[in-house]
Amino acid sequence: MKSRKASEIMTRPVVAVKESACARDVVLQLIAGLFSGMPVTSDDGEVVGIITELDILAAVDDGRELMKTPVREIMTTDVERANPETTVADLIKILREFHLIRVPIVKNNKLVGIVSRSDILRSLIEPEFETYM
Repeated sequence: MKSRKASEIMTRPVVAVKESACARDVVLQLIAGLFSGMPVTSDDGEVVGIITELDILAAVDDGRELMKTPVREIMTTDVERANPETTVADLIKILREFHLIRVPIVKNNKLVGIVSRSDILRSLIEPEFETYM
């Protein structure tokens, strides 16, 4: 199981936000999508950051107005990434070492998917099912 690849379990299409979007729009997407963070991409699809509920809460705590705050000003820019060939074992190591919930999956520097803790857990209990896209 741990030899499976990120490409086999990653979520795609992946919801991402442009770095110029306002933080309020991210809040609406997080609530609607039932997830706690998302990759931030440049106009050409490169991952330039991650924005999470904690980033937004920190901005609120700092007195920032979410409608006037662009994502680029509050996102986390030090982002761990993996590629579609990364094994589940290596993904688990990344998630544990950096205390992450999700890892963007990139190919040729472009966002192609995302693997979260729940994606890995789901792959452990549903090994007979596959999704083809």
